[in-house]
Amino acid sequence: MRLPRNKREFALFIAIISVISVNVIAPLITCFEFGFSLAVWSDVLRVIPFIWLSVVALVLITYKPSEWLTDKIVAKGDSFRSHITINILCTVLFMSIFLTVIGTWIGSRHVSLEPIRLFFHKWPRNYAISFAVEALFAQPIARAALYRLHKAQDAKIAA
Repeated sequence: MRLPRNKREFALFIAIISVISVNVIAPLITCFEFGFSLAVWSDVLRVIPFIWLSVVALVLITYKPSEWLTDKIVAKGDSFRSHITINILCTVLFMSIFLTVIGTWIGSRHVSLEPIRLFFHKWPRNYAISFAVEALFAQPIARAALYRLHKAQDAKIAA
């Protein structure tokens, strides 16, 4: 009931998660980096569409590796919650690795070696923020939306 049943629902699921994630994670990481101010926040808002496009592309690229890694960690008989939690851990792992570098390039509006050089300094914080937002906000909201959608669809079929 809480998972996408088809490609259309998968697209809706990804859209909900990515919009929430990009609008929360990007400003938080940037504000932790440069300070919490209206100027920093407004600067982030200008690049959010580009970050969102890269997030959607990376979700599609990292989807299969995340599923593979999840299947290696959890057993078939494990609970739904453990599958979801490990899947979020794996997805955020791959996404945060790429976005620690790519997000910095987009945000700074130039490609440099700086985010690669400082990767191990910045990535743990970015991973923690991303995991918290995904696990506590983005994924539960998206799963609740799918649950309501499926409940309505199933009620139509039963009627």
